[in-house]
Amino acid sequence: MKSTTMAFEAPRSQKLAIGSSMLIAHAMILAACTSQSDEQIVVTGSKAPSERVTTVDAEALPPSTGYPPPPPAPNAPVSTADMAAAPQSIAVKASRHAYHIPPVMIAPQPGRERYDGEEVSPVKMVQAEPVSTFSVDVDTGAYANTRRFLTQGQLPPRDAVRTEEMINYFRYDYLAPKDRSQPFTVTTGVAKTPWNENTYLMRIGLRGYDLPHSERPPANLVFLMDVSGSMGSPDKLPLVKNALSGLAGELSPQDKVSIVVYAGAAGLVLEPTNDTRKIRAALDNLRAGGSTAGGAGLKLAYNIAEDNMIKGGVNRVIIATDGDFNVGISDRDALVELIEEKRDSGITLTTLGFGTGNYNEAMMEQIANHGNGNYAYIDSALEAKKVLGDEMQSTLFTIAKDVKIQVEFNPAVISQYRLVGYENRALREEDFDNDKVDAGDIGAGHQVTAIYEVVPAGTKGWVGPRRYEDKVPAEANRRMAEAAHVKLRYKLPNATTSKLIDYVVPNSALKNARQPTGDFAFAASVAAFGQLLRGDELMMDFTYDDIDQLAGRQNDYWRQEFLRLTEVAKSMKGG
Repeated sequence: MKSTTMAFEAPRSQKLAIGSSMLIAHAMILAACTSQSDEQIVVTGSKAPSERVTTVDAEALPPSTGYPPPPPAPNAPVSTADMAAAPQSIAVKASRHAYHIPPVMIAPQPGRERYDGEEVSPVKMVQAEPVSTFSVDVDTGAYANTRRFLTQGQLPPRDAVRTEEMINYFRYDYLAPKDRSQPFTVTTGVAKTPWNENTYLMRIGLRGYDLPHSERPPANLVFLMDVSGSMGSPDKLPLVKNALSGLAGELSPQDKVSIVVYAGAAGLVLEPTNDTRKIRAALDNLRAGGSTAGGAGLKLAYNIAEDNMIKGGVNRVIIATDGDFNVGISDRDALVELIEEKRDSGITLTTLGFGTGNYNEAMMEQIANHGNGNYAYIDSALEAKKVLGDEMQSTLFTIAKDVKIQVEFNPAVISQYRLVGYENRALREEDFDNDKVDAGDIGAGHQVTAIYEVVPAGTKGWVGPRRYEDKVPAEANRRMAEAAHVKLRYKLPNATTSKLIDYVVPNSALKNARQPTGDFAFAASVAAFGQLLRGDELMMDFTYDDIDQLAGRQNDYWRQEFLRLTEVAKSMKGG
């Protein structure tokens, strides 16, 4: 994997005229978070070596009902002198024992955003590499982060754009499963490629079973909140509090929530409860200050989750931060080792990214992958409600785990192909049948879309004919009716052995293919948008105007917003 550290200049002073109240709404919501609260709590640990317990008396605080408006902005971060205070120590009591967090040393803020980028997927020759294998991805963070850049008048860095997360941000009209015996349906389709007359698009769509409320397992959730000084701006901690307060309103009586915070040290501010009033009161009374003891906070959150483990239920840590783990376990390999260990014990991890300037997206996306959870970026109260309100069920309740997709192309029908996106989800061919290899999970109602671009055999492709290329195998010619064989392997939530389902994409699908329409056309337009932002040289002369035309008119709010984003990108790119 190519690791890239990106530094960005502040947005241009002359802001781009977006021409849409929907985009401006995101900025207006953030601007509303400017007043100061009267009574707040800072958790930075104790400078003395003595132990203490950090708690909040939620009973004395006012209740909050409904999905809250964006909360007031916190006070200004602590001074540099305060942040450079002596090493700190804290002991936090829980149901079983006290957790001792070792002293931590203060490190400077990096002041840069970090992304791990992959090169655009290369073209594969079917004769040489007929099989494509990858893990599913239901993350959406790259889309929301891209929107953040565009609404601020900047094009996102190429390494910040993952096309599969752009596509999967939206819902499509896939047939829903009838019951949980097969936890998701599979939809396949073929259409002509809008940007290349010599290729076709092959779409694979999965839709998870919509879990009725009565079938939901109980949830043991630990909110792990970054309250360090870097979280002090209105687009960070205030949005964190708003997002998690909204999620608290979705809880059922069988669920329980704990809140752990970390700054110069880590502390438990709310013991397990399903009292929405207590949860919101504890959230409302937090403000930012101190350095970022992210590793210590994560350890403590896992310990709390273990103490309150629900067998057969959902046990998850939800971390909300700008990703700036600059104190404690800052080495990603050490973090991943801890997260995988806890994942195997039944505790998953969701990461929620916030803010700008020092945002470490590379960390957020990767640790969520290793924690069998989800990664989302929240840039507004609207997005907070979408992720942790409207989509809460699919975020928390897993219906299939270790979901892998493998496509074998018939060289007698297809000569070349490339997978659009999923670069950091690629698996080896032998990983598909190996149940010990971890892969992505699908939550209740989740959707996953993958798009291949393929070249029919005997037509002009990206790569010219090879002089010493082998002849098409006899078996491939015998199966001329098949263009591709699609296999999916998955495990039920509590199973250790996978199940296999497979489908054949018929050759006739290519012969009868037309230009994409409806949902397929919109998915293709989003894919094209992502690839253009990534600088994909195989997009021919496709333009943002072409994307807008391909997407067509839309009635859905989020799809309409996408059309506005294409206009913004077009204005900045000049075409």
